[in-house]
Amino acid sequence: MKKILVASVVFLLALASYGQTKQELVAMIERVNNVWQANHRPQCRAFWDNATYFTGNQAAYELTKRQEYLDYALAWANFNQWKGAKQTDKSKWEYKTYGEDDNHVFFADWQICFQVYIDLYKLEHRAERIQRALEVMCEQARTKENDYWWWSDALYMGFPIFTKLYTVTHKQNLLDKQYECFKYTDDLLYDKDEHLYYRDAKYVYPKVTTVCNKGKSFWARGDGWVLAGLARVLQDLPKDSQYRPFYVERFRQFAKAVAECQQEGGYWSRSMLCEDEAPGYETSGTAFFTYGMLWGVNNGLLKESEYKPTIDKAWKYLTTVALQPDGTIGYVQPIGEKPDPTRTVDARSQQPFGTGAWLLAACEYYKYLDK
Repeated sequence: MKKILVASVVFLLALASYGQTKQELVAMIERVNNVWQANHRPQCRAFWDNATYFTGNQAAYELTKRQEYLDYALAWANFNQWKGAKQTDKSKWEYKTYGEDDNHVFFADWQICFQVYIDLYKLEHRAERIQRALEVMCEQARTKENDYWWWSDALYMGFPIFTKLYTVTHKQNLLDKQYECFKYTDDLLYDKDEHLYYRDAKYVYPKVTTVCNKGKSFWARGDGWVLAGLARVLQDLPKDSQYRPFYVERFRQFAKAVAECQQEGGYWSRSMLCEDEAPGYETSGTAFFTYGMLWGVNNGLLKESEYKPTIDKAWKYLTTVALQPDGTIGYVQPIGEKPDPTRTVDARSQQPFGTGAWLLAACEYYKYLDK
């Protein structure tokens, strides 16, 4: 066992120190995903924490075409009956408060699974794979409400579903509703001076301030959800969509502000403008930011010359600090909603969404190596 651990350390340090060829990077991605799947059963709920991992697994499958990754996703989807929250009575569907029960059908944390189901449907057009997604999201598109995404996380969980469904249905009302709901969230949470997003309305300045000169509080993972969500929306949004210029402008403004907050060690601290608030490494926000910026460069929305230094430092952090010798991803802040210094974040701090975020960034970095 000791020899295996030493060999693993040597292997990972070699990859991290000298840069990766594409084959070496694939080996690293496979190692991380294999370790996760060997230690976690796919029979788990379809709530946001697990579903975020499966968005990363889907990226790993698309890159490697490893059948076991697809089988793992299918086992999870079948276990959850290709649904999120399972309430059938539409009069009971909720979203305005946090909820893990089956009534919270309109709550985005229960909807992110639809992103994976849609991707699996595209691989094999079996109607049951998107039946519930169509029922829920088309019903949401018909409602008069626009306040579904009242917290920043929802811009990763729910926001991209509409464009993913559009690629299947080509229904314009899905894109209309998506924009209407995004504008609500953007008006509520986007700080037009800092070009960053508050986690939710409770944290809008000056309701909450940091220890750094009583400044504004922006949570790295909360903003990571948004940058990654915008990338995923722009990936599927038609190039001629009337909404594209607004999303692109926001993506560029936001990415620039995020890059300016990076720590010298390549990571983003939990409190983006005040590391003293919750000092130390954090992987989930860092991985989502890295994924978003890589996607932007790979797709011509961000200039490589401008973002390469940020990406290089972030990638070094993700492969030499976040990635552990045993193939796990550490330094992930536990489930929460703010930069919380009372929560331990160390090399053993692992979460499904942290591994999923790392996989997304690594798979996008593979594409970056072509540039």
